[in-house]
Amino acid sequence: MTETTARTRFRTATCPYEDASLPIEERVEDLLGRMTVEEKAGLMFQTIAVMGPEGALLDDKGFLPFDFTVRQMISDKGMNHFNLLGGGKPEHIAQWHNRIQELALETRLGIPVTLSTDPRHHFTDNPGTAAYAEGFSQYPETLGLAAIGDEELVREFADVMRREYLAVGIRLALHPQIDLATEPRWSRINGTFGEDAELTGKMVAAYIRGAQGETLNTESVACMTKHFPGGGPQLDGEDPHFPYGREQVYPGDNFDYHLEPFKKALAAGTSQMMPYYGMPIETEHEAVAFGFNKGIITGLLREQLGFDGIVCTDWGLISDANIMGQTMPARAWGVEELSIPDRVLRVIEAGCDQFGGEDIPEEVVALVRAGRLAEDRLNLSVRRLLREKFVLGLFDNPFVDTTATAALVGTDAGIAAGRLAQSKSITLLKNESVLPLAEGTRVYVQGVDAGVAAAYGTVVATPEEADVAILRIKTPFEPREGGFEQFFHAGSLEFDEAELTPILDLCATVPTVVDIYLERPAVVPAIAERSAALVANYGCADGPLLDVLFGRVQPEGKLPFQLPRSMDDVRAQRSDVAQDGTDPVFGFGHGLKY
Repeated sequence: MTETTARTRFRTATCPYEDASLPIEERVEDLLGRMTVEEKAGLMFQTIAVMGPEGALLDDKGFLPFDFTVRQMISDKGMNHFNLLGGGKPEHIAQWHNRIQELALETRLGIPVTLSTDPRHHFTDNPGTAAYAEGFSQYPETLGLAAIGDEELVREFADVMRREYLAVGIRLALHPQIDLATEPRWSRINGTFGEDAELTGKMVAAYIRGAQGETLNTESVACMTKHFPGGGPQLDGEDPHFPYGREQVYPGDNFDYHLEPFKKALAAGTSQMMPYYGMPIETEHEAVAFGFNKGIITGLLREQLGFDGIVCTDWGLISDANIMGQTMPARAWGVEELSIPDRVLRVIEAGCDQFGGEDIPEEVVALVRAGRLAEDRLNLSVRRLLREKFVLGLFDNPFVDTTATAALVGTDAGIAAGRLAQSKSITLLKNESVLPLAEGTRVYVQGVDAGVAAAYGTVVATPEEADVAILRIKTPFEPREGGFEQFFHAGSLEFDEAELTPILDLCATVPTVVDIYLERPAVVPAIAERSAALVANYGCADGPLLDVLFGRVQPEGKLPFQLPRSMDDVRAQRSDVAQDGTDPVFGFGHGLKY
């Protein structure tokens, strides 16, 4: 028997819910009626899981802030939703996925696992937000897709992502992230589509169509769109992963502007929504974190906007944890004084269906046993969660064919499409008739692999020998303490003197093409003035960049946000208002052609 038909390897279909010929609603109700409170509670938790070497199951918890292995969470806690952390070869992910599905089929009801992931088709490598594209087709960050602005390209990207996720067993994308980048200092900007609501709305609709199809089905990857109702307007740009960033502010009274992309996501049929950690300050809404906020989840999302899909909290609202050696308090912003049981109850009463980053279903069971939580309320969430598993076809075929994975993931076509998208997203900000470079030009390179550059020009050892220098730099940030916190690039956007001086010295020595990685809107007035050409990227390997610099591919990118002139300008902007800079170096939508 092959893995693609292996559900009956452990179970024979004897119950209506296991009969693929029956309507999904009938199967859901049959299974729901067989479930204990403990099994229902287990379904309402989704937490992080790590695979072992070469796809092995880990029997120790390693560095994770949890007390249980995946085996224990499946067999002892009835959990069957997991978020894969970290990279690994696609074929190993597929093998690991099948092993946890085997564990799930051995449980009393054989409820299959839904495996989820943060983005893993880009360049970011942050254990809290995204995994580097190891073995998968690699595209620019979503900022780069927005810079291109082509809805069909975004749909095609999401379709590539869908097919590659399917090949390894990932059925739930913890993305797209459609917060609006209206506060330039925020550390999560590189995962967005920029600051414009209209552009972001077009991008997310295409993204969801590519991942889910016109309707969710057995070939879909479900999308958990985030972070409702928009996580961009953070006070001073600080992130609510951390206590000092818990406040979201709306000095421009622009709350509704941040809702616009979510309306487009709902119209496109997103299967799930994730609220952010932040708490709204001085609005009509209660000043508690969105995952605890009944006015936001039930009042706004469900009743006003009509969403009846799954709402899963962001990770770690309930329990304190130690992550990578750093103590991380629960993100129970505004309700810190509540006990763990009261926090759990508050999230459910707010209208959420599932707890992200937690493995404490026993707390839900205790609330039911104590008469504080009605089992009927559990049923409401469990129906939603079960229905998605049935619609995705997991009950009928939870396994993937591991022998086919290598041929389906990171294909030549996918890699080529990703490389071309990287090139197209390059945004030409300034060009003093130096670009495109002629093949064979004598080039001095910094931040570029000399071996790669040698396929385009003649690489020389010093600036003085060169016709042109090519310099790759990144948006500045203020390093933070802590093993986990250091991955979040926040704070000032301007280069300090020690960083800026050698850049300007090189520009004074030889005509210099400066390429800057814009993970946030950098402050670059001096570099813009002194460089011979200035281009921006949003995640791009050396080869695709050089394809543009040497004219093999045209740059098509347009800035998805303003580039401010100074930090004083940044501080003067209203956190919730797009294009609010008074005198940007380059405006939203700026981008030159050859």
